[in-house]
Amino acid sequence: MARLSAKSSQERSKVKYISKSLTSSGAFSHIIFLFGPTGVGKTELLLDLDPQRFSVINADSIQVYRHLDIGSAKASKEVQNTITHYLIDVQDPWEQFSVGDFISYADKACEKIHQEGKIPIISGGTAYYFKHFLYGLSEAPPSDEAVRAQVSALIELHGNEWAFRRLSEVDPVSAERIHPSDMYRVSRALEVYEASGKPLSSFSLPAEPRYGMHPLVIGLAHDSALLRSRIGLRIKKMFDEGLENEIQGLLRMGAESSWPGLQGIGYKEFFQAMEHGEWSRSIIADQIERNSRFYAKRQMTFFKSFSEVKWMDPADKQAILTEIAQYCCS
Repeated sequence: MARLSAKSSQERSKVKYISKSLTSSGAFSHIIFLFGPTGVGKTELLLDLDPQRFSVINADSIQVYRHLDIGSAKASKEVQNTITHYLIDVQDPWEQFSVGDFISYADKACEKIHQEGKIPIISGGTAYYFKHFLYGLSEAPPSDEAVRAQVSALIELHGNEWAFRRLSEVDPVSAERIHPSDMYRVSRALEVYEASGKPLSSFSLPAEPRYGMHPLVIGLAHDSALLRSRIGLRIKKMFDEGLENEIQGLLRMGAESSWPGLQGIGYKEFFQAMEHGEWSRSIIADQIERNSRFYAKRQMTFFKSFSEVKWMDPADKQAILTEIAQYCCS
């Protein structure tokens, strides 16, 4: 099965070119960020928005992949038909999808939404998508195929746990931000260190938001006990809706544990279990739930680093809708 070639050194230039062409378009005069940890209830809230005034840009790094529906908790076709969604099902699961790709796709979506007289709402839980969309890409060195191959060979030889330990040694700041199982980002951080001798975290982002953006930034948060309960219910719903059948379908496609799309929670646990010769629904479900809770904590830590976030209870929909209405009229 075909794979995408490695991202070229032209990725940053591509983003800058698109940015230059959109700077004066007005597409970013009003833009809303709606984020929160997994299971907090973002999709439910979107259904209360006027589809004639708003369109949604997905900011979930797994929902961009085709065939990964249940495990990624992708918005249903009914929801997508109710309010227009962008950046869902734009990539095959064996292909890489970088943050540079996200910025390029999202910029074009913002322009299209603006031309339709609507306001874009970027909604999801992948924190670094929001951060880089707002500030752009860092000045870290571009990908180098030779260095990437060297890092990949070392990871293949020593294993994923070794790779994360190595990252913790050479770039503890990045290790704190990256999930241990996110081998794409772990590998990238190690690649930058090997290529430059400097940690990825030492390369700063631009100081000012792109296009002079001043988005309305809404963070959704439940108390920890309620969030844990919601995550548990979400995992049960995934299995009830046929997550195991979805995994079987991926295996019939020739799925491999190394596919970028299968690094996400809800998928990697199945492949890890198979590598250990297991296929127990209860064990896998427990692992997914544990990883989801851990990930939700990391998401909240990252999101709290954003400035000017309006933290709101997702149950208080009227207050959220009022906040959005006031911003849109400003």
